[in-house]
Amino acid sequence: MKTIQSVPIWSNGSNKNATIFDLIIVNDNLSDTAVFYYSLKSDTLQNLSEGNLTIDGEAYAQWDTEESANEYAYNWAANQLSIVITGNYVPVEEPIVSA
Repeated sequence: MKTIQSVPIWSNGSNKNATIFDLIIVNDNLSDTAVFYYSLKSDTLQNLSEGNLTIDGEAYAQWDTEESANEYAYNWAANQLSIVITGNYVPVEEPIVSA
């Protein structure tokens, strides 16, 4: 997951801000097309928007040759969605409380 510049999304009657971008590969024919599932989430990991993106053609060929295919996929998808990645998502860990 990645952090992104805040994006307002209408959800259940009010605007909420998506600040987390998740991307998962759903299908890759290992030839010329792949499908990604994306979700835009709130700070509390509430899913605010989701969908699928298909990479093919020149973008697929470039993705296949990149040293960091994951970074390429995230950047490509962010460009498709007109969002700006700001960093890697680091989950907040709850402190361990001793009894």
